[in-house]
Amino acid sequence: MDSTLLILAAGMASRYGSMKQVQGFGPHGETIMDYSIYDAIQSGFTKAVFIIRKDFAEDFQAIFEPKLKGRVKTEYVFQDLSSFTGGIEVLSERVKPWGTAHAVLCARDAIKEPFAVINADDFYGRDAFVKANHFLQHDCNPGLYSIIGYELIKTLSENGSVSRGVCEVDNRNHLVSIAERVKIYQDADGKITYEENDRKFEVPSDAKVSMNFWCFDPSVFDFTQRIFKEFLQENIKNPKAEFFIPIIGDRFIKEGDGQIEVILTSSKWFGVTYKEDAPEVKSSLEKLISSGVYPEKLWSV
Repeated sequence: MDSTLLILAAGMASRYGSMKQVQGFGPHGETIMDYSIYDAIQSGFTKAVFIIRKDFAEDFQAIFEPKLKGRVKTEYVFQDLSSFTGGIEVLSERVKPWGTAHAVLCARDAIKEPFAVINADDFYGRDAFVKANHFLQHDCNPGLYSIIGYELIKTLSENGSVSRGVCEVDNRNHLVSIAERVKIYQDADGKITYEENDRKFEVPSDAKVSMNFWCFDPSVFDFTQRIFKEFLQENIKNPKAEFFIPIIGDRFIKEGDGQIEVILTSSKWFGVTYKEDAPEVKSSLEKLISSGVYPEKLWSV
């Protein structure tokens, strides 16, 4: 059975200051996305769908098509501010699209099979892709989705705060709830905290978090379109409102539509939230290459 990898690459990367999705970190200019796609192919994924900005499409395809041709099927989808809004007038102050869950919805015409979702600028590790594809092939159905879970302490940046979907998990490894925390960091005392409404809250270092690596049945598109309509009705006048993927997960389990399995991975996550994170990413990739996990020139074999 086919399985698809949906890569969220339409972000404006405002904090990083450039289109980090195409910055090279490997020894031959490989991007973080290259390693994710390589891991996905090695794990049995058969198609890659990219969510990108329309004005970036030509350059983006010129970078990725030559090296992916013949290795995996590819398709490109644009996330536009007006997509799936039903003609509702959007505030002129609104510049960005509606967030990661809206990006997933924009791919509904391109995906008809079970699929995984990842961020373009996060490194997830081979084990995560192996487990995701196994779930998609054997367990995914309209009543059961999954999320690849990481320990919070292993996902922080030394260079600033991060956003994470913090998970509450039951004793069967099913998701009870997920809450997007947008300003998480380790303070001077070593405590991990997040800020909200000018207050600080502590989070356990071993809390399971979402790095936006989800596995969905295509039935998720109908569900997402319905709750996006409700989201717009409540937030159309809020220029900063974002429709995050954790909103899909939280509503899915709380409204009785099904369950979400939290699949723990042994892979180490790393990524580039800030420019200052780049040297550590390069160093981490060099270690994986020297240990034989990846060839030095990724697409030469």
